[in-house]
Amino acid sequence: MTRRKHINLLIGTTCAGLIVAHALAQSPEYRMDESGNWVLVSTPAAGSDEAVIAVARKDLAEDRPADARRVISEWIERNDRTRNPRMAEALLIRGDAQTAEGEEYEALYDYERLIKEFPATPSFVTAIERELDIGVRYCAGLRRKFLGVRVLDAADIGEELLIRVQERMPASRLAERAGIELADYYYRERNLDLAVDAYDLFIQNYPKSQYLQRAMQRRIYATIGRFKGPRYDGSALIDAKILTRRYAALYPAEAQQAGLDDGLLTRLDESSAEELMESATWYLRRDDDVSARYILKRLIREHPKTSAAQKALGMFEERGWALSSPAKKSAADDASKQEMPAPARVEPDPKSAAPGAENAKPDERPPPVTPRRVRTDPDAPKAEPSPAPGSTPSTPPTPPTPATEPTKP
Repeated sequence: MTRRKHINLLIGTTCAGLIVAHALAQSPEYRMDESGNWVLVSTPAAGSDEAVIAVARKDLAEDRPADARRVISEWIERNDRTRNPRMAEALLIRGDAQTAEGEEYEALYDYERLIKEFPATPSFVTAIERELDIGVRYCAGLRRKFLGVRVLDAADIGEELLIRVQERMPASRLAERAGIELADYYYRERNLDLAVDAYDLFIQNYPKSQYLQRAMQRRIYATIGRFKGPRYDGSALIDAKILTRRYAALYPAEAQQAGLDDGLLTRLDESSAEELMESATWYLRRDDDVSARYILKRLIREHPKTSAAQKALGMFEERGWALSSPAKKSAADDASKQEMPAPARVEPDPKSAAPGAENAKPDERPPPVTPRRVRTDPDAPKAEPSPAPGSTPSTPPTPPTPATEPTKP
C-alpha cells in the first residue's frame, strides 16, 4: 500500500512537471498596441529565457504581481552573474511587480541597478520614467512603509529622484516634467528661495514649454513672498517689479487676468517706500540725522508717488532740513499732477508784437523777444560812458567818502 502511494506521488510529480513545461512552451509574448489591447507577437520556445519573461509579463498584465515577482526573481537568481542580455528587462519586470504590490521603495533598487548597469538598453528610459512617477508621488505626500505601515516621510527621496531624472535625461520631456514638479514642490512647501531658483532654471532650460506661463507667474509670487516686511531686506521687491513688467509685456491678457498689472506694481512701490521709511526711522531713533536725511531723500527721489514720500516731505519741513530743489519739485509735481488744471491758451496781443509781425505769415512770424534781466549791485559805482573817438578822456571824479559806515540790513 505504501509502495503504491509512492508510485502515485511520483507519477503526479512527473505529470505536474510536464504540464509546467508545456505551459512554458505555449506561453506567448504579448504586447500592447495603440488601442490599448494585448496582441500576440510570438510564442517562445519551452524553457528559454524568453518563455520565463513572457510568463512573468502575462502574470503582471493579468494583475498577479506576486506570481510575476516569484517567477522573475528565480530567473534573476540563476542568471545574476551571467550578463544575460535579458537581465535589464527582467529587472524592470520585477520592479514593476514590486510597485504593483505597494513596495515601490524596494522597486527603486531594481530600477537603479538597471539604470547604472544597462544604460544602452530600451528599458533604460522606462526605468527613469518609473522613478519619476515614484518621485512625484513621494513629493505629493505618499509615505514610505515601515513594518507594513506607511509612516515614514519620503519627501527627501522624491526630491532626490526628481533631480536625478533631470541629470540623467536633460532637455527631454521627462526632465521637463521633473523640473516643474520639483519647483511646484518647493512652492507648496513654502521654500521660496529654492522655488525661485527652480522656476528660474526651468524657464531658462525650457523657454518653449507648455508650463512656461505657470512657471513665470509662480516665480513672481515666490519672489514677492520672500519679502518679510518693512523691517527686512527689500531687494526682493525690486526683482518682483522687474519680473512683473516682463510678464505683462509678453502676456498682457494673462497678466491682467492674474492681477499682475499696474495695481500690483503700485503696491510693490508702496512696500519699497515703507521699507525705506522704516530704515530712516531706525536712524532717527539712534540720533543719526545724517543717515536718516540721506534715506529720506532717496525715498522721495525713487518713490515720489507714495504716501511714504509725502510723509518724508512733512518730516523735512517739521525738522527744518534743507531739501534739494529737484527732489522737492519732483515730489510736489507728482503729488499735484492730477489736481492741476490744463493751462489755458493765451492769444498773442497784436499791439505788443514785434515790428513787422502783423505783415508776416503765420509760419514766418518772429519769435517773441524776452528781455534779459541784469543783476546789479546798488553799492557798486556806475560805469561812465565811453568817450567819443578823438576826444580826450576826462579824469573820473572821486566819490565822496561817507562819514559813517552804512548799517548792514
